Amino acid sequence: MNSYWCEAAWLGRGQVEPGILIDTADGFVSAVVAGVAAPPPGAKRLTGLTLPGFANAHSHAFHRALRGRTQAGAGTFWTWREQMYEVARRLDPDACYALARATYGEMALSGVSAVGEFHYLHHQPDGTPYVNPNAMGEAILAAAADVGIRITLLDSCYLHGGLSADGYLPLGEDQRRFGDGSVDGWAQRVEGLRSGPLAQIGAAVHSVRAVDPVAIAEVAAWAEGREAPLHVHLSEQPTENEQCAASHDCSPTGLLAGLGVLREGLTAVHGTHLTPADVGLLGAAGVGVCMCPTTERDLADGIGPSGALAVAGSPLSLGSDSHAVIDMFEEARAVELDERLASLERGTHGVDDLLAMATVNGYRALGWSGGGVLEPGALADMVTVALDSVRLAGAEAETAMASIVFAASAADVTDLVVAGEVVVHDRAHVSVDVANELAEAVRLVTS
Repeated sequence: MNSYWCEAAWLGRGQVEPGILIDTADGFVSAVVAGVAAPPPGAKRLTGLTLPGFANAHSHAFHRALRGRTQAGAGTFWTWREQMYEVARRLDPDACYALARATYGEMALSGVSAVGEFHYLHHQPDGTPYVNPNAMGEAILAAAADVGIRITLLDSCYLHGGLSADGYLPLGEDQRRFGDGSVDGWAQRVEGLRSGPLAQIGAAVHSVRAVDPVAIAEVAAWAEGREAPLHVHLSEQPTENEQCAASHDCSPTGLLAGLGVLREGLTAVHGTHLTPADVGLLGAAGVGVCMCPTTERDLADGIGPSGALAVAGSPLSLGSDSHAVIDMFEEARAVELDERLASLERGTHGVDDLLAMATVNGYRALGWSGGGVLEPGALADMVTVALDSVRLAGAEAETAMASIVFAASAADVTDLVVAGEVVVHDRAHVSVDVANELAEAVRLVTS
């Protein structure tokens, strides 16, 4: 049992309370006591404002090696993809582990206590399986375990190289390691992955470009039968919509609706180029949508209809995706600020709504029931933010949450607790270690 005395804590829906004692046992919150003026004996002090831990619901850990190497150039998503393939060719299980561990270390320093890894880098570059066909996935699971954060490994089915009016294309040379030959091959391999105390196994359909309708339905059935989360890249690019219309005479969302896979437990990632009809279908089915605004703007993808989705009934979550930056404060405020640019109106998403995207909605999207809140019975995951930085100086109790959402950065995180155990406390020391790990891991796959 561990106890934490919070100088102040956000208890949801506008509640910022001073002097909160949080007791934990067996990885869960056992008690939340308000009005505790000072830390009792044995309690760890969390100075600043404590919130539930953040969920980064969409990650491609190996993309972290692209930071600074793709942002400055001209081009589109499709030219960026060629640079991504170049990095993917260089990764083996050891390099994958090193890069994922360092990336998850950076996430921990930014307050991320749970990550959803959308994993499609399965086999050797020529498509031949490793002796252990899950060597890459197990490397990612080990990386998260070593850092001490939760992970949902969203193992991605990826069968085709693209979609045209004439049908699905074979995998290209750079895509061979993503594929399992068939949806049965994918399922057989995924059955070999094992969950753990801080790890879950979920499923992903890479996109309607890479997975045919029959296989999409089978992946969805696999996930539903195991009560596992299911994610899919959806309408990230106009080209995806055009190709789907030419081949299937409907939008990607319409295709999923026709297959009967729109349901709670499904998370659509990006949703940047949805039609009003698509938004209605997703909202009516309770499908979550994971917005990744720092990646979407980095790749010039566009601005998704977050306001319309929220009104329609889709719970929104957040992801740092390609890791152009890893900062959940930036992802949260970007949803609202991008909506302002698109709608010319302010205040579509309130402060509590943006925090819910970063916490409870993300936990639900990743299949972690009871996460993202600070209350008895919840997962004992929490992040503490210093209020004395130059970014937050002047914040008072009534403005603290708005200040954090609209001005804080990952550098303001001081402490991270996952399952009741300290993951980050001596931030300065941990930052140096993670920076060194990142530099070495990136060098391995880019030099």
